[in-house]
Amino acid sequence: MSDIPEKPARKPRRKAAPKPDVQAKAADADKSKPDDRQMREAVLAASLPHAAFDGFTDQLLQKAGAEAGVAKADLARLFENGPLSLIEFYSGWADAEMEKRLGDLKAMKIRERIALAVKTRLAILKPHKEAARRAAAMLSLPMHAALGAKLMYRTVDAMWRAAGDTSTDFNFYTKRGILAGVYGSTAMRWFNDTSADEKATEEFLTARIENVMQFEKLKAKAK
Repeated sequence: MSDIPEKPARKPRRKAAPKPDVQAKAADADKSKPDDRQMREAVLAASLPHAAFDGFTDQLLQKAGAEAGVAKADLARLFENGPLSLIEFYSGWADAEMEKRLGDLKAMKIRERIALAVKTRLAILKPHKEAARRAAAMLSLPMHAALGAKLMYRTVDAMWRAAGDTSTDFNFYTKRGILAGVYGSTAMRWFNDTSADEKATEEFLTARIENVMQFEKLKAKAK
């Protein structure tokens, strides 16, 4: 009986190289991709130099999106109402920046707090003053009046909160209504102030705040 030949010994299988962690790569990709706010800020930054000449239009938004490297699908999602959404974000960004710069105002008188808040917001808009003027002009149109009123309320509310206002009664609304008049008229004066030091705007603001304080004194006496 012939010997049964032995089977050749199997070569040890090489261990497969570990597969790349797909989930980890996806997570890293998500981290490297800018979030919605960063994309909005990039589009805003790209739009402001052009808005001074082109105004806030659909063409401007598309141009700014391309310069900021934001895909068209993301652009449509981030700015659902087109250039109006861009203006709304611009206003909100300026409000947030104003609150950040103001910091703690407790050591100042109330009129000084409000004056500083108004001047600070205008200073934030100053590098692109003409673009800010074009945005204000667009919001002044009758079809955009509701959005203009909403953004004005948000701005003056941010100013009063930065000034330390904690009122919850009827004064809450009267203060914001009065300040809306002060800020709105001062901004219009500022848009037309071509002087280097903008002294005329500062004097105008001082006079408007003095009017408000006189009104508050009369109201207190009436009570």
